[in-house]
Amino acid sequence: MFEKMRTIFSIPELRKKILLTLGLLAVYRLGWNIMLPMINAKALQGLVTGSNFSELLERVAVFSGTQLDQMTIFGLGIMPYISASIIFQLLATVWEPLKNLQKEGETGRKKINEYTRYATIAICVLQSYLYIQTLNAQSQVGQPIFYENCVTASGSLRFSWLFMAVLIMTTGTAFLMWLGEQIDEYGIGNGISLLIMAGILARAPEAIHDLWTKASSNGGLTLGTDFGVETIAILILLFFLVVLAVVFVMKGQRRIPTQSAKHVRGRQVYGGSSQYLPLRVNQAGVMPIIFASSLLMFPQFLVAYMVQHWTDPTTFMGKFSSALNGIFNRESSFTYVLMEIILIYFFCYFWTAVTFNPKDMSENLQNHGSFIKGYRPGKRTADYLEKVMIRITYVGAGFLAIIAIVPTIIMAMLHVDYRIAGFFGGTSLLIAVSVVIDLVDKIDSHLIMRNYKGIIEK
Repeated sequence: MFEKMRTIFSIPELRKKILLTLGLLAVYRLGWNIMLPMINAKALQGLVTGSNFSELLERVAVFSGTQLDQMTIFGLGIMPYISASIIFQLLATVWEPLKNLQKEGETGRKKINEYTRYATIAICVLQSYLYIQTLNAQSQVGQPIFYENCVTASGSLRFSWLFMAVLIMTTGTAFLMWLGEQIDEYGIGNGISLLIMAGILARAPEAIHDLWTKASSNGGLTLGTDFGVETIAILILLFFLVVLAVVFVMKGQRRIPTQSAKHVRGRQVYGGSSQYLPLRVNQAGVMPIIFASSLLMFPQFLVAYMVQHWTDPTTFMGKFSSALNGIFNRESSFTYVLMEIILIYFFCYFWTAVTFNPKDMSENLQNHGSFIKGYRPGKRTADYLEKVMIRITYVGAGFLAIIAIVPTIIMAMLHVDYRIAGFFGGTSLLIAVSVVIDLVDKIDSHLIMRNYKGIIEK
């Protein structure tokens, strides 16, 4: 491994790309810790710690690279850009003008990216305004999170300070967009994905500290205690097993044999070679878990709001809100886990249908003079590809469902909080492993192009 690292840094171009990427990620981490100027840090920490709202922020932060619980200049993270990208990707499947832009190649892609940036700014303004107003409203019952000169006598935030806060958070996300594009162009790896992974991994030291504190407060790392050395060993073993399973499935492919047509030029016969068409087992990637988790967050916090306002268990609304609270309890509700699995399966098939077009793939095979053995080019090939994709998507969705509920199982069985359990499955682990696999593949391509062995020898 040390020899491979020496080889990587001995290539000037690759070394510059890696160092530039690390430098830009350091800039991102620096802005992660710069808070808005009008925020009382102690009051904000007291507001979000241990509250239902903090759990929402923690789960959103997992797949967006945000720091909403600290209200920093990069507080919104890159999630508005991801949301805008998803919106335009979905619109491109149903709206004819965007479909035509996609067919224009590089020019159309640049135009769609321009529209995506405009939409990102609009989403940033809306999200930052709603988030600031929500936090300010929640803080009115305790110590206000904004300094006295920033709020009016009624407790609302002054317009000038509200405008500045929205502007700073919006500019922060716009800067992160630019940062991601610089990594794409001059660095190595996918810039947006690396920013998200950096935000996820930045929470690891805090999670490890919480794990150590919990172990120390329950009798220390000794056998037989509530949170002893055997629990730590189980967590470490689970982590490696889940990572192994994620790598295995993320790299898994269904290879469909194809044959290129023979053609004669003069006395030479060309073509006729056998190849294969790789179809990923997990075609949808991490998006189904993100969609399912996001969709289930809203009823959870609506129920939490109802429980706070209807506290009398003898009334109808009190009983109703208590029953709903039991249903949407992530740690103990079988119904919640079942709903999450169903949503993951639904979004797996939905996202695969959006991103995978068997008709276009069949036409591309036909245009390149290739065909699948036993199937005529055209509709029969498209039907066969769709049939295969439906089958392997079922397997991929089952894998995602298992990974998604691993944190819930760990929370229930080992009694650890979500910050710790989130590193053993779910969205955070999928994103981190996927980004690392993509990064290793891109470094390997640079090495192989210069006749070196790749990092992972196949």
